[in-house]
Amino acid sequence: MEEIRWGMIGCGDVAERKSGPAFQQVAGSRLVAVMRRDAEKAADFAARHQVPKWYSQADALIRDPDINAVYVATPPASHEAYAIAALAAGKHVYLEKPMALDSDGARRIAEKAKESTGKLVIAHYRRALPAFRKVKELLDGGEIGQPLLVDVRLLQPAKPGLVAASETNWRTDPAISGGGLFHDLAPHQLDLMLLYFGAVQRATGFSANQAKVTEADDFVSGLIQFENGVNFRGLWGFNVPPEQALDSCEIIGTKGKISFSFFGEAEVVLWQDGKREVLRFKNPAYVQQPMIEKVTGYFLGQNPNPCPAGEAVEGMRLIDAFTGKKVYEKQDGAQPG
Repeated sequence: MEEIRWGMIGCGDVAERKSGPAFQQVAGSRLVAVMRRDAEKAADFAARHQVPKWYSQADALIRDPDINAVYVATPPASHEAYAIAALAAGKHVYLEKPMALDSDGARRIAEKAKESTGKLVIAHYRRALPAFRKVKELLDGGEIGQPLLVDVRLLQPAKPGLVAASETNWRTDPAISGGGLFHDLAPHQLDLMLLYFGAVQRATGFSANQAKVTEADDFVSGLIQFENGVNFRGLWGFNVPPEQALDSCEIIGTKGKISFSFFGEAEVVLWQDGKREVLRFKNPAYVQQPMIEKVTGYFLGQNPNPCPAGEAVEGMRLIDAFTGKKVYEKQDGAQPG
């Protein structure tokens, strides 16, 4: 049986908790090698997860003839270089979000994928989790009628220790992450909005560094009007009092409402005819496993691309618009695949 033989670039916290071991549990998938610049940590990960090889240089992993697919699980600053190198070598690529530091970098990766014999998928893994799939099913089935308005709010208290340099706080260094915690968390949310509501007509927003404890903005707001008439309002704040913390999405339609959180309990609340129904779900031990199953199937030619690069580029364009990096301009024609 043909199989996908993975090499993983970056084996830190995300790979440890969310994705790495899942590559060993998916049919037709095998984790052959891992890479981390800290050789001791790379060797430790490989030993604990029964991975045959480890490297301290990404180029060596990409050149390994035993590997036909590369999972890039490093911070965003290195996504573009590693993804393009792997695609140039003809390897399939599963690339962590955010796709790049900005939409320009994301476009360059998408263009390189068109030239490569390798396939490219972006790791917006929430698409494959049961709660978020249920939301799409409810929307597609007309359970709340015609969707009208989406309100997203993600408010978190300031986290201690963000100023000190460490491997755990790179998310608030714009040179490494592209921005702040918004750049780390909002890609999940905006990707689902694109999945649910389709093409964007216009988008705008603004951001600010209110606390000034890091170089990154800690407040972002954004507005989207989708081509189907749905209007979106988003608010992100990472310096609120603990009692004001909030993680919510409300989708209001002509016949009801759907509400859920992105990072909390795996449940969806459906409001219809004055009645409230709570739908609860269970996530797998490694939350990326359902997506990795779809990615592996796509690489093996068994199913469509579960998250094409063009859709992730669009998400990056929204992030750039909300943070003032670029004015959002409507693009004619199909998004790049």
